[in-house]
Amino acid sequence: MTTTDWLWILHPALAVVLIYPLIGMVVRLAWQTRQRRVAKVKHSPLVGRDHSDLGRWLAAGVVLLVLIALTVVIATKEPLADFSGGAGRALQLSIVLLGTVVSLIALWRSKASALRLSFSLITWVGVLTLGAQPEVWRLSDDPLSPAFWQSHYWAGVAVTGLMLFSLAAPT
Repeated sequence: MTTTDWLWILHPALAVVLIYPLIGMVVRLAWQTRQRRVAKVKHSPLVGRDHSDLGRWLAAGVVLLVLIALTVVIATKEPLADFSGGAGRALQLSIVLLGTVVSLIALWRSKASALRLSFSLITWVGVLTLGAQPEVWRLSDDPLSPAFWQSHYWAGVAVTGLMLFSLAAPT
């Protein structure tokens, strides 16, 4: 296998190794939090806080995983010598990627609701901008076609948006 093949395996491997276990933990803690609130089951008082903390890690992990996938697809679709737009476009896309990551970090650290919402929107726009590149394969861009609703790309972008807005929600 070539280096490009290994890079293309990175996204699904990280999803299976990191994201799926986090989903399981967050769902289990959500269930325990719900039981503690409604049924008055004797779970630890820290269950809700643990659910919130792991949920933040899950959301950030999903966003970073999508950014890794988009970066790999854009960078490896064609040899660098044949990259359409040349070095100028590559620099612009690198700036968008860097700005998206910086916005995610700012979202993670900010406390004010307005800032959190702003940074989540900026991060999502960065993900959408990178995903709109011609190197990123999508089944369809027409929401009226069935292929749009079957697209791995659009489902991933929707989940990313939901995760970003969950990070923006007050804790």
